[in-house]
Amino acid sequence: MPGLGTLINVACILAGGLCGLLFGRRVSEGMRETLMAATGVAVLFLGAGGALSYMLTVEGDGLSTRGTMLMIASLALGAVAGELLNLEGGVARLGSWLREKSGSSGDSRFISAFVSASCTVCIGAMAVVGSIRDGVAGDHSVLVAKGVLDAIIICVMAASQGKGSIFSAVPVGLFQGAVTAIAFFAGPFFPQDALERLSFVGSILIFCVGLNLLRRTQIRVANLLPALVFAAALPL
Repeated sequence: MPGLGTLINVACILAGGLCGLLFGRRVSEGMRETLMAATGVAVLFLGAGGALSYMLTVEGDGLSTRGTMLMIASLALGAVAGELLNLEGGVARLGSWLREKSGSSGDSRFISAFVSASCTVCIGAMAVVGSIRDGVAGDHSVLVAKGVLDAIIICVMAASQGKGSIFSAVPVGLFQGAVTAIAFFAGPFFPQDALERLSFVGSILIFCVGLNLLRRTQIRVANLLPALVFAAALPL
């Protein structure tokens, strides 16, 4: 059944978020800040690991790198396109709408928690690759594994930032569901190297999300999302 992997992923996010809310009520503010820092470090390494797995290749007795020009070009072009489209504003407006509909208008952290959590669990390599496998071959294993990881991440984020993190299940369902549907019809014709480049740049964006969780100056990661399109399309 195509799409089952996304449904499982969404269920895991909801379960992890609810556990985080229950757990978060019983910990101090200092503990929440430490949990947030720990989540940021974990997300940094998830992104760095995914990016380096593509960039580093073994040649003879040493290592070489690839994808440098692809990274620079796709991020630069993606940033221009994303700023023109103001995708970050669109995600924030969705968060604002969800805050109102969920009766959380008094939660000042709702939107920032929603944006951070959504970018963390939506744009990674596992989200894209897993959704494509789900659509092409009905293989849910990658998305099930991602669901377990997302449950842990959202649990910690909900404990430290509040219930806005739980609503990241909405964009996850929409994004992965759309990718699965596209892959179901067009996946067999999607080049493997384009998929690898897309996953590579997606990992870099995950790294940016980790930076946002650790510092005050924020990178507008949602405005970099068009870089994924350029990564798959550029002949570099």
